[in-house]
Amino acid sequence: MNLAVVILNWNGVRWLEKFLPAIERFSQKSDLYVIDNASSDTSIDYLEKNHPSIKIIRHAQNLGFAGGYNKGIEQIHTKILCLLNSDVEVTEHWLKAIVSFFDNDHKLAVLQPKILDYTNKECFEYAGSAGGFIDNWGYPYCRGRIFYQTEIDTDQYEDSSEIFWASGACFFIRKSTYEEAGGFDEQFFAHMEEIDLCWRLRNKGYKIAYTASSKVYHMGGGTLKKEDPEKTFLNFRNSLLMLVKNLPLKELYKVLTGRLFLDGWAGVYFLLHGHYKHSWAIVRAHFSFYKRFFINYQKRSGEELSAYYRHRNIFFQYFIMGRKYFHKLR
Repeated sequence: MNLAVVILNWNGVRWLEKFLPAIERFSQKSDLYVIDNASSDTSIDYLEKNHPSIKIIRHAQNLGFAGGYNKGIEQIHTKILCLLNSDVEVTEHWLKAIVSFFDNDHKLAVLQPKILDYTNKECFEYAGSAGGFIDNWGYPYCRGRIFYQTEIDTDQYEDSSEIFWASGACFFIRKSTYEEAGGFDEQFFAHMEEIDLCWRLRNKGYKIAYTASSKVYHMGGGTLKKEDPEKTFLNFRNSLLMLVKNLPLKELYKVLTGRLFLDGWAGVYFLLHGHYKHSWAIVRAHFSFYKRFFINYQKRSGEELSAYYRHRNIFFQYFIMGRKYFHKLR
């Protein structure tokens, strides 16, 4: 098949025990790897004892999502990579159609399957759903999920179509384009790095796509829970860094000014609702962003995608206009 399924693990033995047997059973024609980010639990012992055919790549320290994958993938030689979260349940035939998509379109760099919620299998899952987009202020959203509002899967997204970004929970990518783009940006550590990579690839003229011919179920929150302030910090900071690196220059300062204002509003919202640690996380995110601004400005490639958004101001549409579903966005 010339495809490798690559799972990044950090102290996730409970997820390996739960989901790895099905991954191994339904991925028999592909190579399986676990990249371990210096786990201190029994992950390695479990893998060696129960899944001896799976190749293990060990890191001496926790390099995060971005660094963990970048360093591990250097040791993997295959045409297509499937970067798969350890808390994902795969389904029978989930890989059957994937390679043909890449074979039939040489501009295709990244492909995402349908991602449903493991705990509520009739619903789309937060991280990716039926493919990701960003609005004109750089806020990410999905077909099937806007902010924390997810849709029930009624086969409304059964097409195969271009999207703006694919979820890192189940991320198929051509290894040659991964290497051409330099992989994930390791300063991100975790969160938003897949959107940044997709944006960079799109700026180079490659396609990012979604297909419903493959389906997985994602548990979500396997490493950082959504209520964790560190997740808030990484999401807000990394989103701003991504904008500096990828926005068309004529849009950059206008969008950044608007985003900083909207982030401030979010910080006040958290403060008024008693989420003090999250409010402080946004303040920390902004200071970290200011510190890294010029370094990231120098990372701009000069390649710019002018039509980078599909909808305007989903923040306003969602919170003010009450448009909580993808098909209602204007």
